[in-house]
Amino acid sequence: MSRRPPPKDQPHRRNERPNDRPRGARPHEPRGRGDAPKGPFRAPSPEVVTLYGAHAVRAALKGGRRKLLALYATENALPRIADLAHAAGVEPRLVDARDLARHLGEEAVHQGLLLEARPLPEADIGDIESKNGVVLALDQVTDPHNVGAILRTACAFGVDALIVTERHSPEFTGVLAKAASGALEHVTIVSVVNLARALDELRERGYSVLGLDSEGSEPIETIPLSKPLALVLGAEGKGLRRLTRERCDLVARLDLPGPIKSLNVSNACAATLSVVHMRLRAPKD
Repeated sequence: MSRRPPPKDQPHRRNERPNDRPRGARPHEPRGRGDAPKGPFRAPSPEVVTLYGAHAVRAALKGGRRKLLALYATENALPRIADLAHAAGVEPRLVDARDLARHLGEEAVHQGLLLEARPLPEADIGDIESKNGVVLALDQVTDPHNVGAILRTACAFGVDALIVTERHSPEFTGVLAKAASGALEHVTIVSVVNLARALDELRERGYSVLGLDSEGSEPIETIPLSKPLALVLGAEGKGLRRLTRERCDLVARLDLPGPIKSLNVSNACAATLSVVHMRLRAPKD
């Protein structure tokens, strides 16, 4: 029996790949694949970072580290950033809150503010300036809410840099920037192709490399700690990959007293940095 040809209004789709996305688009971003921007906003692009929410927008306006492209504000939100916008040399454009919601998604807490800007300058391991002597490395943590929360905690504890992998990491825009609450403008972000090699380079620069895992061999509360220190956190579920674990001088755990022995990665990061901060500040015997 011969194969029936497809109807003329349904062409062959053999060469189409349903998982293709425009460059820079990620599954967690509010817009769907191929959606056109709603209103006056720019289309998704690797060259344009979208920041929304009062803390993220104000920090970017004050930070001076980005090229600012366009600032959008509702009438109610405008007075909160008018002076900062003037100082940064960008003229706010009035928009309706409904335009922001259509553009970002109804779930986005934009607080009437959206800023389009260029990405932050790229950095590498050699650009890390040791101030407090602690850096964080994330082994393929992909959730933007978690990475944003980790950035906020890192900023609060004065962490010198956050190291992430180029693949299997979220974009530093949108949801992540909102969760970071302005920390994106203060913490050096280093994106690396190979995390194991990056940890080797840190060790060559004098860092001790400490992995964190709920099944670590020793509690972090009691092991010797010294600066400079690189703390490595793995993704939820998978934890630290084998090559990453092999690059750690020691894999430690948080000594939790309750029946649950593991935490969400962002909560584990906050608890670990609290312990590390107190112990490194404590006087030596």
